[in-house]
Amino acid sequence: AGSFQEAGVIQRAYNLNFPLHMVPAASCAQCPAWSAFSISSPAIVLETAEDRAEAVVVRLYEAHGSTVTAWLQTSLPIKEAMLCDLLERPVAQGHLPLEQQGLRLSFTPFRVLSVLLVLSR
Repeated sequence: AGSFQEAGVIQRAYNLNFPLHMVPAASCAQCPAWSAFSISSPAIVLETAEDRAEAVVVRLYEAHGSTVTAWLQTSLPIKEAMLCDLLERPVAQGHLPLEQQGLRLSFTPFRVLSVLLVLSR
């Protein structure tokens, strides 16, 4: 019911096309819930996170056709964050401040952002 945003069509499509895969563990009581990334807005989709030497590139996009500011949070030890182009080269004036809430990202309708996260050792 309602719009595709309200119905959660994008999340349901990802659940259908990319189902979770279970990995057996010795004891489920010893397996706390964990996620490397979280995003504060349902309009933002984290599409990929790719490993690089001492860094991770995260690609996100705005999927609802809206203008939104969202917070990207990670449990990874981040030393530095910057916007990069689709070839994963840092862009001029692309430095992102690391804040307590995470990284503040601004999206216009259907905008794709690539973020280079340099990891601390």
